[in-house]
Amino acid sequence: MASNFRSYIWDPVLIVCQIVLMQCIYYSFLGLWLAGVDSLVQTSRSLDQIFSYEVLGFATVQGRLSMMAFILNALTCALGLWFFIRRGKQCLDFTVTVHFFHMIGCWIYNAHLPAALSWWLVNVACMALMAVLGEYLCMRTELRAIPVNSGPKSNL
Repeated sequence: MASNFRSYIWDPVLIVCQIVLMQCIYYSFLGLWLAGVDSLVQTSRSLDQIFSYEVLGFATVQGRLSMMAFILNALTCALGLWFFIRRGKQCLDFTVTVHFFHMIGCWIYNAHLPAALSWWLVNVACMALMAVLGEYLCMRTELRAIPVNSGPKSNL
């Protein structure tokens, strides 16, 4: 009886579907956050805001607002981890996977690895924020008390 407690079966289809879902959440909400930021400063939208490492910078208002959108997106993705992954032990894995695929996308888009220190700082900070907050939310759910019915027993 105790051997089945928290037993998990290796399910690669589920894992791949969760990775795809987290990528969709990442880019969908990043696009929404960037659209919101663009509406504040009336700038045009482009894929450069998502994939170009040169956009993220401390020197311009647009760069700082883009950084803010990436950080808000990390918070949104942490909620995605909580709703769809639901395991605290897997939050870091999915967070690193999402950001790894983002780095590959940036590499392909720019034809070389991102070279700006601000890009690396923002992505490492977002990775840490997403993993820690996602793990906190999942662990809080996992550690919720299991109700035990202590009422009178009938039909014995």
